[in-house]
Amino acid sequence: MFFYTFLRRRRTVCLTPNDTTGLSFLEAGGGDRTEMDKLRNVCQFFQNLDELVYAADIETHELVYLNQKALDTFGLKSLDEIKGKKCYEVLQNSAIPCGVCNNDRLCVGQFEEWRYYNPVIKNYFILKDTLIEDSETKRKYRIEIAVDITKERAQDQVIQLYRDIEALANEGLKKAIAVESPDESINIILEHLGKALSGERTYIFEENENGGDDNTYEWCAPGIHPEKDNLQNVSPEVCANWYSNFQDGKAIMIPDLEETKEADPLQYENLKRQGIHSIVIVPLYDKGKVIGFCGVDNPPPKFLEYSHDMLQITAAFLISCLKRRKLLNKLMELSYKDALTKLGNRFALTDFVHQLDPTQSVAVVYCDVTGLKQVNDTQGHEAGDALILNACECLKQVFDSSCLFRIGGDELLAICPNVTQADTDALAAQLREVTRKHSVNLAIGSIRLETLSDDLFRAVTEAEQLMYADKAEYYKKSGIDRRRR
Repeated sequence: MFFYTFLRRRRTVCLTPNDTTGLSFLEAGGGDRTEMDKLRNVCQFFQNLDELVYAADIETHELVYLNQKALDTFGLKSLDEIKGKKCYEVLQNSAIPCGVCNNDRLCVGQFEEWRYYNPVIKNYFILKDTLIEDSETKRKYRIEIAVDITKERAQDQVIQLYRDIEALANEGLKKAIAVESPDESINIILEHLGKALSGERTYIFEENENGGDDNTYEWCAPGIHPEKDNLQNVSPEVCANWYSNFQDGKAIMIPDLEETKEADPLQYENLKRQGIHSIVIVPLYDKGKVIGFCGVDNPPPKFLEYSHDMLQITAAFLISCLKRRKLLNKLMELSYKDALTKLGNRFALTDFVHQLDPTQSVAVVYCDVTGLKQVNDTQGHEAGDALILNACECLKQVFDSSCLFRIGGDELLAICPNVTQADTDALAAQLREVTRKHSVNLAIGSIRLETLSDDLFRAVTEAEQLMYADKAEYYKKSGIDRRRR
């Protein structure tokens, strides 16, 4: 052993005590038996130490000692393998002295502590360096004790990484809360969550009226193909196993999709087609009922557990957004839709017109439910409501529901953008045929504007006058007293 063979030549070796190392250094003098026993003890202490210890000549950089831990770490079997080799050759795999060498700062009797990453063995260390001097030859030797902190540093890095993730998610929550639209809030959350978890897609699925699932929201990382349009009304059988777990309060975490091939073949094929190899899914509950789920595709393996935790936390906010969306939709419906027919009202008409391209042509079809007053007076308002609904169904067979409006008790309006005069006439004729088949009497007036920038109000008025003319013609032909209509 080095400390025995190296130190037995010396009459005096001075090693200063240092409580931080946990070592008790000795002052040895002379070459008697007692001194040799003490030095053997020091040697044995270093040899069995669980930290790396080495000694090198400070002038020549020649290695003269490595303890067993250091030998094992650097793949050496004995001290014979380091004879004549420089410390930087063995420890740093370098042909020149280390640029970070601190030999010029070391002093006998004092320790210098610093941190260093060794690229050869890819470990992080706390280093404790000092000098010992041979009192006879005056040669100085560098002694270094290296405490491996790689695991602790890795834990610190993971903790910092999670802190960074949480900071990014919190930033998303702040932004999401600040916007008015729940849809925008959800999209912001999904984006920040996807970026924080290094996922390829984050999304929400909601159970629809048919029992299937609709992908209602989606965020995709750059270069990832969107799947939202392909994932509408997904068959209940595909997610049946997932919902079974959701009912038991369990989430879904799949580190390797291939492991599910036998147990859940339908879902396996669904996910495989999307290029998914790992996935984390968390159910969304409203009043104890599962209404859908949120998830992240292909997060890094080290993030699987953390992705689950982050999704669980975020789920509560997403549920709040979905409930707020539902409330706003209900309020919007009350504000913009007629309560009886569910057609747009005057507010909806104004909003619809403002969204049209002013350079497009537009046709106005003005309708009146003929005989409504008589039905109300003779059969009751319930029968009158049924008549209005029948008239609306006739209109829906000819026109898109989005361009239909109820603007009065018996007055219905269709606004048709980007149509020719021939189209306008054909639509009016088709409506007359449909109402005839359903025994509904509608007075109809239609007019077309070349561009919406023309006076739409005037066009509606003219269409209304044409409707009244059509209504008068109906009464004239039928011989019905209009005062009793």
